[in-house]
Amino acid sequence: MANVVVVGAQWGDEGKGKITDLLSRSADVVVRYQGGVNAGHTVVVKDQVFKLHLIPSGILYPDTECIIGCGTVIDPKVLLAELDQLTTLGISGENLLISETAHVTMPYHRLIDQASEQRRGNHKIGTTGRGIGPTYADKSERTGLRMIDLMDSDVLRKKVRWTVEYKNVLLEKLYDLPPLDPEAIIDEYSGYADRLRSHVVDSSLKIYAAVQRKRNILFEGAQGTLLDLDHGTYPYVTSSNPVAGGACVGTGVGPTMIDRVIGVAKAYTTRVGEGPFPTELSGTIGEHLCDRGAEFGTTTGRKRRCGWFDAVIGRYAVRINGLDCLAITKLDVLDELDEIKVCVAYDIDGDRCHDFPSNSQKFARCQPVYETVPGWKQSTADCRSLDDLPKAALNYLKFLAELMDVPIAIVSLGASRDQTIIVEDPIHGPKRALLYTNGTTPEPASHRLEV
Repeated sequence: MANVVVVGAQWGDEGKGKITDLLSRSADVVVRYQGGVNAGHTVVVKDQVFKLHLIPSGILYPDTECIIGCGTVIDPKVLLAELDQLTTLGISGENLLISETAHVTMPYHRLIDQASEQRRGNHKIGTTGRGIGPTYADKSERTGLRMIDLMDSDVLRKKVRWTVEYKNVLLEKLYDLPPLDPEAIIDEYSGYADRLRSHVVDSSLKIYAAVQRKRNILFEGAQGTLLDLDHGTYPYVTSSNPVAGGACVGTGVGPTMIDRVIGVAKAYTTRVGEGPFPTELSGTIGEHLCDRGAEFGTTTGRKRRCGWFDAVIGRYAVRINGLDCLAITKLDVLDELDEIKVCVAYDIDGDRCHDFPSNSQKFARCQPVYETVPGWKQSTADCRSLDDLPKAALNYLKFLAELMDVPIAIVSLGASRDQTIIVEDPIHGPKRALLYTNGTTPEPASHRLEV
């Protein structure tokens, strides 16, 4: 039995959807612990593409229980559309459970989010405009609406009328927008409540019961470490805690129930939205990474900014999350490059820095210090073991593992499930028995994760 957290080790968009989907084969329960519809996971199974925003990737396995934890914020309209889409693709949503204490994104949250971002002008953050920040703000202000409120028609009516009266003042006076009709919102969200009622439960109790029964639980985060509200590149961050510690708060389990943490990182780096990005590339190579990697957001369709792998933020992710191992994705995107650069340190005002600076003004002045390694100039898309990889590609992976002092458990070489190298089962295998930083690989463990 193992309870595992999967977390993004960069700025999100690392390919966590595919990795979570793979690991879900060994999981009895998959739990989403934070974020909202601003997140997106793309999973490719044979010829079908599944784009998930709120529903955990484990939904593709009929015997896997999927839970949306209390740390998420839920837009019921989007959630129901997602369930309907899965139904048309032959996937049942009956195994989906939703925390009764998860907060609900309302129409005024979306309007305020979009209007606030517009008013920022040159100081915009790059929000998706989906109402996530305002939903979390209401949660902190203790004026939010929770799923359990949605299920009670009297409470729903009372809270919506009071809240809309208050929000209309902001919409009209501050943002010059027309007021909302509370009765229309009540009618709309009452309909959502009727459809979702059978899914709403005390999720913390459900998860604890699964722990007691020694079931395998996979905790799935959205976004990535550098977008964490407390530990990311503030203010260009999300409004929740994607780091591994957020799994406990966002699901209602104690830290002693977590057995290990798996980080997911691309073989290069991407970022969506505003904010500093030391290794960002402009010109031919940046466009090449974007085109080869299909770097467009699952949720917004926005083009991602691309750059070389940043081992400084990688080491930071290892430290902040307590990573046991890494899954490296999109190695194949680098196949055609003559040489590859890796940021091993920063230059800050003439001083060499190997650690991520918490000072956001200092981070904005960071200049990357690169080491250059040779490319392999051949396709890795059909590789299914470390022995199949070109020597230069294997050396690149070993170099990343050495720089971050963490072993690599999984290597992804494309979007499909089968385009994956499982170095060692990251759930059942020994914690350090993976791709060692000294270049050796262990004997296979008794439990293997099959692709």
